[in-house]
Amino acid sequence: MTAVVRAEGLTKYYGRRRGLEDLTLEIRPGEVFGYLGPNGAGKTTTIRLLLDVIRPTRGHVTVLGAGSREAAVRARIGYLPGELALEGRERARDYLAFLARVRGGVPPARIRALAERLDADLSVPMRKLSKGNKQKVGLIQAFMHEPELLVLDEPTGGLDPLVQQEFLAMVREVRASGRTVLMSSHVLAEVEHVSDRVGIVRAGRLVAVENVAALREKAVRRVELHFDAPVPAEAFAGLPGVRELRVEGAALSCTIDGRPDALVKAAARFTVVHLVSEEPDLEEIFLTYYSEEGRDDDRQEPA
Repeated sequence: MTAVVRAEGLTKYYGRRRGLEDLTLEIRPGEVFGYLGPNGAGKTTTIRLLLDVIRPTRGHVTVLGAGSREAAVRARIGYLPGELALEGRERARDYLAFLARVRGGVPPARIRALAERLDADLSVPMRKLSKGNKQKVGLIQAFMHEPELLVLDEPTGGLDPLVQQEFLAMVREVRASGRTVLMSSHVLAEVEHVSDRVGIVRAGRLVAVENVAALREKAVRRVELHFDAPVPAEAFAGLPGVRELRVEGAALSCTIDGRPDALVKAAARFTVVHLVSEEPDLEEIFLTYYSEEGRDDDRQEPA
């Protein structure tokens, strides 16, 4: 399949400060690609380079098979910037109607339907909108022309939880229609719920690209097992991936790195009456990519 987004060696320096370095990445048709990292990691720089808002120091990128500066390509993209400036005196409804005309026509019913789903009041002048309502308008303008590629930079900022859930439903619908989404975030839970693959960026460098299931396998699970009678600790000693093992009579607790297969097979020799397993926290997985290792490397200057 032809990649919807393809970046090769994409690099951007701001003077001596690294914004992004040697990004090589492909985003496939019909997938939701989550792009994770804290503020300042390089997410917005990546998006601006992909969309030709800024130019790279070096490297190359294609979007929808061409350069994103081409007008025909831009028309096939929906974009929500991380910092949305909506300060005009016109009503949100009029602003969206103007964009609809610029994009070749979007049925007013489509705009009304999106506004209803997001609980957006389009009668208010944009300069009087709250941050959350401005974000809703930004989402409407990104979704309304049903673009082939949606690029969303921190899309849920300022949204209340119910609207966030509706937004995630809209992303799933885009994927179901065969279109593609690139969504940056530092909120791991929302990316986990909708993404097919996740890229993790750290200090301007892409450090991992994995599917969500693979990331979860790397997590640390906390497990408690309760048996119908005391069990010998040696029956569970030395199991691969099992750490912090504690056996007290008929109760066992431990942490597991990766798959719990070895522990389950060992426990099957006894009668288990109760089991508690805390699902791995994607936040913990994420933080493993921000360890002390490589801190000195973060301060490198361009060659």
